[in-house]
Amino acid sequence: MSQECTHIVFAGGGTGGRLFPGLAVAEQFAAAIPSARITFCGPGKPFERRQVTCSGFEYLALPACPLPHGPREAMTFLVENLAGYLAARRLLRQERVAAVVALGGYAGLPVARAAVRQQVPLVLLEQNAIPSRLSRWLARRASLVCAAFETAVEPLSGHCPVRVTGNPVRSGFHRRPSAPSRPLQLVILGDSGGGRPLNTGIPAVLGKLRDQLQGWRVLHQSGEAGLAETWNLYAELGLDAAAVPFLSNMPGVLAATDLVVCRAGGTALAELAVAGVPALVLPHPNARDDHQRANAEVFAAGGGCVTIDERTVSVPLDEAVAAALRPLLADGCLRQQMSAAIQRLARPNAAADVAELLWSLVSSRAYRAEPAVA
Repeated sequence: MSQECTHIVFAGGGTGGRLFPGLAVAEQFAAAIPSARITFCGPGKPFERRQVTCSGFEYLALPACPLPHGPREAMTFLVENLAGYLAARRLLRQERVAAVVALGGYAGLPVARAAVRQQVPLVLLEQNAIPSRLSRWLARRASLVCAAFETAVEPLSGHCPVRVTGNPVRSGFHRRPSAPSRPLQLVILGDSGGGRPLNTGIPAVLGKLRDQLQGWRVLHQSGEAGLAETWNLYAELGLDAAAVPFLSNMPGVLAATDLVVCRAGGTALAELAVAGVPALVLPHPNARDDHQRANAEVFAAGGGCVTIDERTVSVPLDEAVAAALRPLLADGCLRQQMSAAIQRLARPNAAADVAELLWSLVSSRAYRAEPAVA
């Protein structure tokens, strides 16, 4: 296969945690093969479309629908996903796509199914310690799985090769510079849907820790839905904090951050590891297959984070969070130890490694398919 005809489709997304690893791989692939064409297919959310187009790649919205919760949603599920599958099949056939990279989530299913039917190589990116049911199902038909955690290998193996690459991280993340003169920074990565307890509970906790917050700057990413309420809570508490819907320059923010409070998505933890930022982690209690708890356990075992499972704490959650935050805010040596520990878990070359595996797959397949020249 000549590099000029290489067209890679990244399918899925819907959230930053799924989209950003795909963008990281696409950036590395485009840097190595500048003539390659790269298209992202997703549900058409404005946030996702903006991130993809700003990165210089094509974006195509395809119909897709999550699993129905009842009979009323079943017809919508069937119609939307059939339409998405037919559109994806036309795309793969007409555009001579060399490979599909599935990023996870329902939005990538129609394209992944079309790739299997069209015998287009399918690569799965699995970001979590416990693979999703969709990943386990697609792994039977995939050409390759790139897993972020060792614990994901056994559930996915047996049908196609599984490589533990780590979670691909966008370029620009690096270890925090040592700058004693700058203010200490605490970053809250809240629930993007505006949910509790991070967007509403953490401001209340910080209100109880005023003395420990002396010399700290607080930056809270709340998502659009939670912005007004989060901002008002900080104002009512009289705390000097900035609430923003989205941190567009996450690498730059983490480079100047000393501590993070966040959920336990695989992508977020991977970015913290590369940046060397310790964290207080609250796994989402309703995460499917409890994968966030499993992610957090890996990083806590490595010493890079402190984890609170809100389903099992024996005291009110705000008391548990406050008790965990006090030593982290007060003890710079502890934060330095955790910073070194979390960075030992980092895989900064994951995006380049996945891009290399992807190119090896599509180039070797094309070589086998092309007739020999006499």
